[in-house]
Amino acid sequence: MDELGILSLFPVFVTLCVSLILRNVILGLFSGVITGTLILHSFSLITFLPLLIKEYIVPEIADTYNASVLVLLVFIGGFVRLIKYSGGGMAFAASTVKYITNKASAQISAWFGGIVIFFSDLGTPLIVGPVFRSLFDRFAISRQKLAFIIDSTSSPIAILIPFIGWGVFSMSIIKSSFETNNISINEWNAFTSAIVFQLYTWLAISAVPVLSLLGFDFGKMAEAEKAAVSSNEASTKVHKNAMAIFVWLPLTVLALTLFFGLNFYGFPFKQVSGSDFRAALSSAYLLAAITLCGLMFYFTNKKIANVFSEYVRGMSGMLPIMATLVLAWALGTVSDELGTGVYVSELAKDFLDPFLLPFLTFIVAAILSFAIGSSWGTIIIMMPLAIPSAISTGNEFSLIIGAVLSGALFGDHSSPVSETTILSSTGAGIDPLSHFSTQLPYALLNGAIAALGFLIAGIFYSSLIVFYLILFQVSALMLLKYFKYS
Repeated sequence: MDELGILSLFPVFVTLCVSLILRNVILGLFSGVITGTLILHSFSLITFLPLLIKEYIVPEIADTYNASVLVLLVFIGGFVRLIKYSGGGMAFAASTVKYITNKASAQISAWFGGIVIFFSDLGTPLIVGPVFRSLFDRFAISRQKLAFIIDSTSSPIAILIPFIGWGVFSMSIIKSSFETNNISINEWNAFTSAIVFQLYTWLAISAVPVLSLLGFDFGKMAEAEKAAVSSNEASTKVHKNAMAIFVWLPLTVLALTLFFGLNFYGFPFKQVSGSDFRAALSSAYLLAAITLCGLMFYFTNKKIANVFSEYVRGMSGMLPIMATLVLAWALGTVSDELGTGVYVSELAKDFLDPFLLPFLTFIVAAILSFAIGSSWGTIIIMMPLAIPSAISTGNEFSLIIGAVLSGALFGDHSSPVSETTILSSTGAGIDPLSHFSTQLPYALLNGAIAALGFLIAGIFYSSLIVFYLILFQVSALMLLKYFKYS
């Protein structure tokens, strides 16, 4: 149905508009799928709903790949919930406090805690934040700085790791886009090759230790630091009988189970199929959860019924993400039948200079993510448009995928309505707008450097670009400190 032309863009347009207006990606996706179904079936108001369910919803759930992704997400959700329930994350972070002697080490320790507790971008702020509040108060470091550090580690770390929720989600969207455009590249390889091109992500992570070691802040963060006073009111509130082993042992079991499970298929010397990888990963998360349950039963007096109830709650908490994925897959199928990818590809080929695509992809993704406050929603919308554009302009998939993911994260970091903004401020114990205003100058600086990087990478494709950008970032911050900009 390539002849539909601009009409093939309507489902994406409706998805975008509804997501922006209602700030709800699920409703946006559902509206887009409905619009596409109506177009494909001659606007039949009587039959479109049964057709939508029969041809575009049920097949996506029944698909073997999709079903394995949904099952994996269920196991991830249950494990993350158990980690939080056990109090192990807090105990793990609290165990590092005794080694902290000054402001720089306090900030870097919180940064390190956000990196180590990587398994949930949504859970990390609520684990790391409460633990380090009292420590930051003790060294007269602002809560705004704590929120910034949390926000600079939770989502940025999560988006780099292929075997947790972020990676699984992103790879499913990449795979769907590849299938729509008849690309045979393995989604795991595509995602992992794009890690080095997540330029904003690496800049966000590196900014924290650089600023901490320089002892420098600018913008409203500098004002917040000046106003910061010591306070002994906060408490770590580590759960009774909680131990660091509740984190490191289950994660060790997860890693070993995954490695040996994949080793059975020849890993790391042979490429492992996606289905085998997801099966091994699901098993790893299940065994990690069983290990954690055993630890809680041995070291605490938690009841089996309560632990199992929390595990189930974690599983059910993944339902919104699962619904989002199913609708995203359905929208991909609808768009494929409408010829959306072909139309976008032709537009990009006719009107877009190839070297500009990475830069423009990053900018558009950032604007979209800022507007809707959802990096996941941005990935869903942008990836099916960016992939065919990369094909038509001859750009490397790794660079374009990196631009989509980086732009989504940058917009998320800059948005006052994003989940990570709200959760990071909650974890630090401050108002979300206060966190937004103090973090924004840092996000804009890193975003500008990343945009420059994508512009350069569009001309000189090189996986080393991220290292040069980090050096540029360090130099820029040193110059800002030298000239005392604040």
